[in-house]
Amino acid sequence: MRIGLLGLIAVFVVILGSARREAASGFAQTLPFPPKLTGDKAHVVDTSADFLKAPSTLKPDVKVAKAIPTVEFAYFPGQTYPGNPWSCWGESLFANGKYYASAGDHTAPAGTAFVYEFDPKAKTFRQLVDVKKLLALPEGHYSPGKIHTNLSMGKDGWIYFATHRGSTRVTTPANHFTGEWIIRVNPITAVAEIVSHGPVPQHCIPTGFLDPDRLIFYGGTTPGELKAENDGVRFFAYDVAKKKVLCDVPDGPARAMIFAKSTGIVYYVPAKTGGLMKYDPAKGGNPVKIPGELGLRAASDETKDGIVYTVANGQGGKEPILYAFDTKTESIKELGAVAVGTNNYITALKLDPTGRYLYYIPGAHGGADKDGSPVVQYDTKTNARKVIAFLHPFYKDKYGVSVVGTYSYALSPDGADLYVTWNANRGGKVWDVCALTVIHIPESERVAATR
Repeated sequence: MRIGLLGLIAVFVVILGSARREAASGFAQTLPFPPKLTGDKAHVVDTSADFLKAPSTLKPDVKVAKAIPTVEFAYFPGQTYPGNPWSCWGESLFANGKYYASAGDHTAPAGTAFVYEFDPKAKTFRQLVDVKKLLALPEGHYSPGKIHTNLSMGKDGWIYFATHRGSTRVTTPANHFTGEWIIRVNPITAVAEIVSHGPVPQHCIPTGFLDPDRLIFYGGTTPGELKAENDGVRFFAYDVAKKKVLCDVPDGPARAMIFAKSTGIVYYVPAKTGGLMKYDPAKGGNPVKIPGELGLRAASDETKDGIVYTVANGQGGKEPILYAFDTKTESIKELGAVAVGTNNYITALKLDPTGRYLYYIPGAHGGADKDGSPVVQYDTKTNARKVIAFLHPFYKDKYGVSVVGTYSYALSPDGADLYVTWNANRGGKVWDVCALTVIHIPESERVAATR
């Protein structure tokens, strides 16, 4: 009887999920693709007092900026058909005066994902990678619909990333799935290459980044359907120059890792057992457990003083607690909860060049609009939270689009501009397109205050 009940539940879940996907897909068919702004404009710039209008959900101890920001908005190109849905999942990059971001159609088993370059001076996009075209697989073969890892630029000038599935049920032998790809692209020439196929066989790669100096790609995996019953998340280190796996162990990181650029050491929280693991590429071997515990759904870069900030997973009603991890002493300091409204899920932390300010956007997986789609600045000296801009409902009212969540943003080197790739909703059930905003942070709001 127990087996029968579980079977019925499984069938119900599959049917319900299928019905939801069909409904979403059908609704998306009624929306125009590619998405367009009013008057067929490719790019708009706005400055409005509405950006500083706080919603009723704002917590009473959260400040609102006084200076009105200027914000640019544009849709990413390449979204010429309904995705399932079009979405961004991996952290982006600002380098050499350009913004680099990824997006995918989330289609499975034959999906694709793109890497784009945005030129802030010319206000134009350039598509650098179409994963499906690069892989050039036979018809019927699995092709990933997501890039879920960071985009990371190595000392060689290439941008590295790894692919991820568009659905949990397509990574099967029937779809010829054997593992994901590590890929690199030269942003100057737009030449892309496969670095490795299946560095961890039969596993997808939802978490990853490149050590730019040592050219080691670190990843956290999740098993494909073939291994789902007897294999869990793994941690791996891959030497992209020597094309060699340096480490591959079970109980890896679920979604994020700490990278100490000063030492090359990587830290992570094991998905099953918790605690804190340390991998030192200079010593090699397997990761070792060290004392301490912290929340780790996202991590900042390392400050000049050796501090990395992390935030706990705020899903399931949990508080998004912020931590400071000292890479010199490996000590941990809890800084407190950093939600500003009803949304707790934060998937990226961006550190300004002074090391004083952190930027983040709660509501990563949708729902950010319920709190006004806030762009938050956290002062690491005073622990104060301040919203630089509320982007909802301004864009919905003026352009018919709501920016509802993001996993992907990057700061310019001077800390003046925050580039955000949004999952955006033009009227669908969750979201249907990816859009770019560039928030120009007023100088008065980002210069270390002495007042």
